[in-house]
Amino acid sequence: MSDLDPASNHRQTEILHALRRAGGAARVQSLAHELDVSDETIRRNLRRLAKGGLVEKLHGGARLVEHAVEADLQTRLMEQAEPKRRIAGVVAGMVADGTSLFLDVGSTTSFIADALHAHRGLTIVTNSVAVAYKLATRNGNRVFFAGGELRANDGGAFGPEALGFLEYFMLDLAILSTSGICPERGFLFSDLSEARLTRTMMRRATRCIVAADMRKFHRIAPVSLGDPTEIDLLVCDAAPPGDIAAAAVGWGVSVCVAADMPAEGK
Repeated sequence: MSDLDPASNHRQTEILHALRRAGGAARVQSLAHELDVSDETIRRNLRRLAKGGLVEKLHGGARLVEHAVEADLQTRLMEQAEPKRRIAGVVAGMVADGTSLFLDVGSTTSFIADALHAHRGLTIVTNSVAVAYKLATRNGNRVFFAGGELRANDGGAFGPEALGFLEYFMLDLAILSTSGICPERGFLFSDLSEARLTRTMMRRATRCIVAADMRKFHRIAPVSLGDPTEIDLLVCDAAPPGDIAAAAVGWGVSVCVAADMPAEGK
């Protein structure tokens, strides 16, 4: 689905996270040592990241551009909380009792889980500990958790175990997050493992919704979700800029703006 090389995406994601661990900036040699690759491999991928606006090249190294790597989930839950609640209310209003759905890891999808608290008889498949906890043992819901290695920064399970588990299901709906939306590249992710898991959810769902606040517009990330025409609906808190709105029309993606809608729906 992606027009980007997965190996390069993986290496670039590793570099972004290494820069974050280093406080936002690092020298080429230290990155090469930490990731056990050559200096030239680091330089080549830094050039690509700089071209994409994710890092700024320095003499002998590089530093992160703001938002190049996702903050941890707890931090993101406090950012844009009210817009995310409005988005969550609108999305929840589109979910009927008895629906089967995928929910991925993300701050907005965590708010969506909150907004689904009164729904009944849902079947939820998720790789998010937070989502599973909020919706399990409530109103006759059935919650299936995709196993695998849990990440400390967001409580999400990833890896081959999680991907294999998702293949058992064919559901009505996939409600998904994204790291960025770009008219030239479509829906983007900071992490290759997240993109792979999201693609699997998309393949196993009849309808796909992306929920994203306005800060995701024009935000660049290194991993492409793939063909944006496979998304049915984008729910956001503000009207997209003209170029993204035009791109959505070309992709066949409907846009729903939650700006003036209630904070919760059913």
